[in-house]
Amino acid sequence: MRIPRKSACGEGGAHPTMGPMTEPSVRLDATAKRIIELLQEDGRISYAAIAKAVGLSEAAARARVQKLLDSEVMQVVAVTDPTQVGFTRQAMIGVRTEGDPMKVGDRLAEVREVDYVVTTAGSFDLLVEVVCEDDPHLLDVIRQIRELDGVVSSETFVYLKLNKQHYNWGTR
Repeated sequence: MRIPRKSACGEGGAHPTMGPMTEPSVRLDATAKRIIELLQEDGRISYAAIAKAVGLSEAAARARVQKLLDSEVMQVVAVTDPTQVGFTRQAMIGVRTEGDPMKVGDRLAEVREVDYVVTTAGSFDLLVEVVCEDDPHLLDVIRQIRELDGVVSSETFVYLKLNKQHYNWGTR
């Protein structure tokens, strides 16, 4: 599915996972960008505060936020520290494939423990981030990945410490 260039987000919006990563499907206007930035700073900011910051009525701000959500330009979620909620082992797994890496990527995306899959250029065809309860759980996930049709090899990079995890990179 591609989001049409004309968007319900003002002058347009961009979906972070649709289309080529170098060319957004749609464009964001200055108001939509500022709304996104405000929500990246504080996902619980009130519609009244958003409205005041961007010069809209509260109803218009609420509608603009809803349009950004509906068009999948953004999502508002609670980001947790996995170790604080019982997931003590995270890893990035580099996967080499034969055939179409996109098909393997789609199958990897269906694995419950996988929270991130990206098709890459370089020594790996795919990078896959997994969140597991412990090392035996990670070992089971690695086995599942290696058994998928199209997977030639994998290399696992176990996370020892989370040095930075932020999502407030703005809309640049």
